[in-house]
Amino acid sequence: MYSRIFALPLLAFSLAAQTAPPAKTVTLRSSLLEQLRTTHNRQEWFVPANAAVEGLTPKQASWTDGSGNHSVGQLANHLIFWNRQQLSRMRGEPTTRPGNNDETFNAFDAAKWSATVRELDEVLTALEKEVEGMSDEKLQQFASAIGHIATHNAYHVGQMLFVRKLQGSWDPARGVK
Repeated sequence: MYSRIFALPLLAFSLAAQTAPPAKTVTLRSSLLEQLRTTHNRQEWFVPANAAVEGLTPKQASWTDGSGNHSVGQLANHLIFWNRQQLSRMRGEPTTRPGNNDETFNAFDAAKWSATVRELDEVLTALEKEVEGMSDEKLQQFASAIGHIATHNAYHVGQMLFVRKLQGSWDPARGVK
């Protein structure tokens, strides 16, 4: 009798284990893609770039607090520049370095804000597609750079949110209260 009582939970556990979905294997590629996507358009631990720029007018995108912080538009422009640079590098295409990193911020044009938002989404999407299609050898070669790209993007997206909070244009219900 006691053996049946103990056998039932064991049988139930065994059946549950057989019907559970297999654990997803984390690979270098899947980990790097997750990092890129969560700084682009997938909100998980923090607000991604697409949400950080969404809903701003050109005037709001140009706003600065007067203390030396960059505007959201300048930050987006900077991200576009450096993500394009890294994408070109991965593709073996020629790259150009600015004479001064400030140029990558200061080239922002509020009249082209809609295009800036689109270009940011496009370059981040292109990076993800590049990583998806890379050979394993090339992925190993660029793994550290890809991780740094995601970190760089997360850093500047955080700055965008800080600026929007100062400006009063961020809805805390969207994340980051």
